Amino acid sequence: MGHELYRVMDLPVLQNRTFADAHSARASACADMVLVQDEQSGLIFNQAFDPDKLSYDSDYQNEQAHSAQFQRHLQDVEGIIARHFKDRELIEVGCGKGYFLELLRERGYRITGIDPAYEGDNADVIKAPFTRGLGLSADAVVLRHVLEHIADPRAFLAEMAEANQGGQIYIEVPCFDWIVEHRAWFDVFYEHVNYFRLDDLRRMFGTVHEAGHLFGGQYLYVVADLGTLREPGETPVARLEMPLDFTASIERAKQIIQAQPEAGSAIWGASSKGVIYSLFLQRAGVSVDQVVDINPAKQGRYLPLSGARVSSPEEVMATLPEGANLFVMNSNYLDEIKRMTDGRYVYHAVDSASFK
Repeated sequence: MGHELYRVMDLPVLQNRTFADAHSARASACADMVLVQDEQSGLIFNQAFDPDKLSYDSDYQNEQAHSAQFQRHLQDVEGIIARHFKDRELIEVGCGKGYFLELLRERGYRITGIDPAYEGDNADVIKAPFTRGLGLSADAVVLRHVLEHIADPRAFLAEMAEANQGGQIYIEVPCFDWIVEHRAWFDVFYEHVNYFRLDDLRRMFGTVHEAGHLFGGQYLYVVADLGTLREPGETPVARLEMPLDFTASIERAKQIIQAQPEAGSAIWGASSKGVIYSLFLQRAGVSVDQVVDINPAKQGRYLPLSGARVSSPEEVMATLPEGANLFVMNSNYLDEIKRMTDGRYVYHAVDSASFK
């Protein structure tokens, strides 16, 4: 049985795909979100999800490693992996553009990557989705920010366990409890079919060696034995209820922009959060002057559905007046952004408790 939590229509199918022009961006594919909780497993997923709508290619850009703050997060992840997987052969399923894989290789790990959107020239990366037919196995699997994209996560893990003949796994995914607590409605995407809480993820395995939160609580992780993957228990889990003010901060942002339109405004962060945020502001009848991202692959391109153009930090510093409102999509980067912009703007960390 599924208990409905949240419903929103016409989300971008792939929020991290960018476009060469605004017209193509506005005409890009959209789909609906009907977020439900399975009352037996506790898992939260989009009941309206259709995996056939998704197709990853070179226009999909989600690399966060341009930020020093995110690089520190990856160092934390490597520390966990070192505690459990040092001197073992690894497979990273969903290695993306390969930044973390290369970091591990530089530290002496033997690792193979798998990702259909990989663009580099590392011969140890297979540019394909993971399937049992690839015939790969290793001592341990690294699965960072993949499981939230998989329509049937337990079946996917079961296939991985069979292909790998057991072994261990490191799983990292966004934390739904953090999304709810911070009223981060802009962290709900069509592309993410699953939304995990730590207890839900722990219940999937008989043996969990380590589990916890990372990146200021936004992510959660487990290190577990793949061979102990199990079915949901017979006892129903507690029913989750969404807060009534989950999307109330849309109105707050609208008021800020409308109160001083001459001051100027921008969104900092053109990845998933900023894509949803700019779109919902547009639908609420307001829009910012610019959307900023430090990823060069996004700059000069356009975001899905909203058609917003992505500017570089240098562009924004040259054109956005001092005292303008800057909506920071991730408070983990707030200090870094303030340093980059010399503290010249009014900064709104939209995922903070004070921004409601």
